[in-house]
Amino acid sequence: MKKFITTLKNIWSIEELRSKIIYTLILLFVYRLGSFIVLPGIDPNKLDALHASTQGSGMLGLLDAFVGGAFSKASIFALGIMPYISASIFMQLVTILIPQMAKVQKEGESGRNKINQWTRYLTVIVTVFQAAAYIGYLKSPANAGALIPAYGAFFWISTVILLTVGTLFVMWLGEKITDKGLGNGTSIIIMIGILARLPQAFMQEWSSRTADGGARGLLILLLEILFLIIVILGLILLVQGTRKVPVNYAKQIVGNRQFGGARNFLPLKVNASGVMPIIFAQAILFLPTFLTGFTNSGWARYFTDHTNGVYMLVYSGCVIAFTFLYTALIFNPKQMADELKRNNGFIPGVKPGKDTADYIGTIMDRITFPGAILLALVGILPGLVELAFVGMQYNFATFYGGTSLLIMVGVILDTLQQIETQLLMRQYDGLMSGGARLAGRAGIPSGM
Repeated sequence: MKKFITTLKNIWSIEELRSKIIYTLILLFVYRLGSFIVLPGIDPNKLDALHASTQGSGMLGLLDAFVGGAFSKASIFALGIMPYISASIFMQLVTILIPQMAKVQKEGESGRNKINQWTRYLTVIVTVFQAAAYIGYLKSPANAGALIPAYGAFFWISTVILLTVGTLFVMWLGEKITDKGLGNGTSIIIMIGILARLPQAFMQEWSSRTADGGARGLLILLLEILFLIIVILGLILLVQGTRKVPVNYAKQIVGNRQFGGARNFLPLKVNASGVMPIIFAQAILFLPTFLTGFTNSGWARYFTDHTNGVYMLVYSGCVIAFTFLYTALIFNPKQMADELKRNNGFIPGVKPGKDTADYIGTIMDRITFPGAILLALVGILPGLVELAFVGMQYNFATFYGGTSLLIMVGVILDTLQQIETQLLMRQYDGLMSGGARLAGRAGIPSGM
């Protein structure tokens, strides 16, 4: 405890780090404040139906969790930063699959600026379409009671404009946090939105368990919390898990000095794709809900309930497929083999060049498969937990896996890693004792 307090004092004593933390907290406060500003033309006292429609709904509940409840509050930040993430994912895929776009990205700072500018333009287009779908959702019979009739003539145009401006403002906040704050702004904004729901979700689960079972209900709640801790620890292992491939470097004698001859490891991450497969899978499963105007009717109902067998099967298949696809896109064993050869490095017992590339690719395929299975399990875990613990509230179940938990764990590890780097640069003790170091996540797009 004493060491922890000393570490906090060291963190606060570093002026640069202290300024970054304060700056980040101020911008996050602005974001959370904006989440409570209701769109014009909506009666905030009659939003109960809108809020109730997102409870227990897989995709809508997930979207509401990402934006910290702004979706169900009909806030100006109702769409949050999700359109920007969708645009970033699309542009990242385009730069990988289209050679001309890849060439633009390799132009250095100017190329990245072009890509970022195109991403912003695409964000506006995506936001307009999602805003139109959200308006249709607000005007549905279940939610129409919250609309103010006198404002009807201006409601559509004002809502589209405000939701678009709101998303662009949140995007700007994320970029400012990345530039002048602590951590990746986009990821932190999503994490704050998710964490904002945790107290409410816990109180709902507490009330439900104590009302239903008394002492028995409290015991079940303790078991749920214990299992949540186990899941978090397991997810940390998945995020940081690596397969270390031994690498030797040939000795070189220049004059009277010897260079090289060192032994090192080539770390291959078990979850090299990070959170991207789950995001892709959820984007695919979100399409039915989007196309039906955010309703749970018809064939879309199979994709709005995360306890549904069809949902779990399709979701798992998508996660596994996207894990292999995204890993293949971002992982280049030939490039790694060329880098080793260029630096006089080699894997013991393996010839440099093509044989090394094939060897690295084979190992990556072997560790990607169990990683994909575990990632799919993480994705469907909220539904499995809700089925296992009968009576568990939907909002509380979402914290047991899926994108929510994966993003929270990844962002927290990344932020702690940045803090630790700042401490070690100034010769302070890091956040981890015994020589262990935090490892951040990989596979998050530039927008996240």
